[in-house]
Amino acid sequence: MSLFIMMTRLAPAAMKSPRSLQESERSAMDRIKKECPQVEWLQNYAVMGPYDYLDIFQAPDLETAFKVSAIIRTLGHGQTEVWPATEWSFFKGWIGDLTETES
Repeated sequence: MSLFIMMTRLAPAAMKSPRSLQESERSAMDRIKKECPQVEWLQNYAVMGPYDYLDIFQAPDLETAFKVSAIIRTLGHGQTEVWPATEWSFFKGWIGDLTETES
């Protein structure tokens, strides 16, 4: 399974009330479970800044990550960015195997 980070910015219309946010979230998660059952949600964070939410999930492939993003965009009326990610320890192992070049 591949790891993905998704940043979401909700449209102002989607943030009418706390109840509407909860309903949107429930709707999105239900649809993701139905249409992408192999996705495993790992973490969710509310963040301050240009985005409203940061989500971390695992998916079997890029196509499934695209589907998750599309579901969030269509149901949450928001903008998403999805980034593939890897754990720092794996990354250090990969770069440790690179041959150094001299400038």
